[in-house]
Amino acid sequence: MLKLLFLGDIIGEPGRRAVIDMVPVWKKDRGIDFVIVNGENSAGGRGITPRITIDLLRAGVAVITTGDHVWDQKDLASFIDTEPRLLRPVNYPEGVPGQGVIVLDTPKGKVGVINVQGRTFMQPSLDNPFHVLDRVVAKMREETSVIFVDAHAETTSEKIAIGRFLDGRVSAVVGTHTHTQTADERVFPGGTAFLCDAGMCGPTESILGRSIEPIIQRFIHSMPVSFPVAHGPVTLCGAVIEIDETTGRALSIQRVAEVYQPPERPAPAPQP
Repeated sequence: MLKLLFLGDIIGEPGRRAVIDMVPVWKKDRGIDFVIVNGENSAGGRGITPRITIDLLRAGVAVITTGDHVWDQKDLASFIDTEPRLLRPVNYPEGVPGQGVIVLDTPKGKVGVINVQGRTFMQPSLDNPFHVLDRVVAKMREETSVIFVDAHAETTSEKIAIGRFLDGRVSAVVGTHTHTQTADERVFPGGTAFLCDAGMCGPTESILGRSIEPIIQRFIHSMPVSFPVAHGPVTLCGAVIEIDETTGRALSIQRVAEVYQPPERPAPAPQP
């Protein structure tokens, strides 16, 4: 059995710090074999940088997925081709930097990861995810039957449709983008684990990871304001999926929603 942890959208420095601290702990204490995170909001709440990518990988993350904010940091486009473990949505047109799929060797066999973006209420509007997934899943299954899909999309209906469309062909489909964890986790009849949205790794007292008051004022006055990342306690949200590595069928899926407890750090030595 392969135990896979997926963590939803990382929000800014608070979410980043929590994920980097807790991934090594959870891998050791909970027997996690493979970790995937969505990092598209990890740089100040918008996009991801090369430095953050490296920090997450060094912490024990195997693959980083993204979504509609993937290009928000200007230095990412020139970096993404150098790091295949950082994915952008697979349904971008041909010629766009980076890739949307990867297969990695692990002690429990090969694991494939696919990052796809929905089209309903999403910008930019990319190629049809169903057509693209049909093709890339068939190709990936020539290498491995253990396949995880991050479906980065706005509507529940589109994410559920992707999960049902892929049932029996991939191990898991978990949605991202809304930053709000849903409670519909299950294993479909064909053996595909599903969760409509993993939620976020970000400040608990917030609106989708952002400071509360500016967003309320925007709704009240309809005037443009900045939405800084909130502070305070962080909740880590995602899912743990157990997969039969010989068949690729999911055995179980369990939601994760845990408040981050910063580890005690040693006090600095007194200066002579």
